[in-house]
Amino acid sequence: MAETAAAIDQELGKVLPEKEDRRGKLIKSLRYSAIGGGKRLRPFLAMQSARLFSVPQTQALCVATAIELVHCYSLVHDDLPAMDDDDQRRGKPTNHKIFGDALAILAGDGLLTMAFELLNRPDTGIQPEIRSELTFELAKSAGICGMIGGQAIDIQAQHQPMALSNIEYLQALKTGALIGFAVDAGPILASASKRHRIALARYANALGLAYQIIDDLLDTEGDETDVGKQLRKDNNAGKATLVNALGVERAKDKARQMTEEAVLSLKGFGPEAQLLREVATFLFSRTH
Repeated sequence: MAETAAAIDQELGKVLPEKEDRRGKLIKSLRYSAIGGGKRLRPFLAMQSARLFSVPQTQALCVATAIELVHCYSLVHDDLPAMDDDDQRRGKPTNHKIFGDALAILAGDGLLTMAFELLNRPDTGIQPEIRSELTFELAKSAGICGMIGGQAIDIQAQHQPMALSNIEYLQALKTGALIGFAVDAGPILASASKRHRIALARYANALGLAYQIIDDLLDTEGDETDVGKQLRKDNNAGKATLVNALGVERAKDKARQMTEEAVLSLKGFGPEAQLLREVATFLFSRTH
C-alpha cells in the first residue's frame, strides 16, 4: 500500500501543480487535502484489481488517481461545520480550519470535477467506450445512488432507531459504493468476464462492510493519536452504526465474518489475488 500511496501522491502532484496566479490559494487548499496522508485504500484496490487482468499500469494509475480525488473531496466536505464538523483529519487541521469554509467547499468541488477531467483526458490510453463506462460507474458510486445518498441517509437517521438491514444499506451506499467501484475498475479496464466481475463485487461488498464496522469500532475504542481525528463523535451524534446496533463484540464478529467472506470470494483467482486477500486481513486488524 505504501508503494501505491507514493505513486498516487506523485500523480496528484502532476494534476495539481502549484500556481502563482490568482488561483494560488485555491490550489494550495486542494493540495493540502489531496497530497500526503491517508491509506490510499481505494487506489490500492483499483491497482490490484487491474493487476489481476494485466491492465497497463498507466491506465490503472489514472483511474486510481481519479478515485482518490473523489474520496478526498468527500472528506473535505464531510469535515465542514454543516456536516460532521471535524477539526482534525489525517493528523492535521481540517481544510476549512486552514482555508475557511468557502474555500474548502470550492476545493472539494474542484477535487470532484478534476477526477472526471483526469479520467477523460485523451492521453490516458483507455479506449473511449471504456472511459465512458468508467465515468458512468464512478459518477454512480459517488452520487445519489452511492456515497452522497448514503451520507444523506446518515444525516437524517441521527438519533433514530434503524433496522440492521437499513444500517447495512446505509453503509453500502456511504462507504461501500466507492470501494465497489475501485475493485470493479480493473475488470472494466480489461473488459473482463461477467463471472469475474461478480466474484470481485462480492469481495468488495464484504470488504466495504467490514471496513466500515472497523472504522466505527475505532471511533468507539480507538486512540485519537493513531487514528488522526477526533473520536467518540458518532455515538454522541446518535449515528446509526452496526456497533451501536449490535454492541462491540457482536460487531467485531460481524467484521470478522465479512473479512472471511471477502477472502473466500477470491477463491477463483490464483496467487495474483494474494495482495487483495492480505489487505482484507490487514484492514480487519488496523488501528487507524
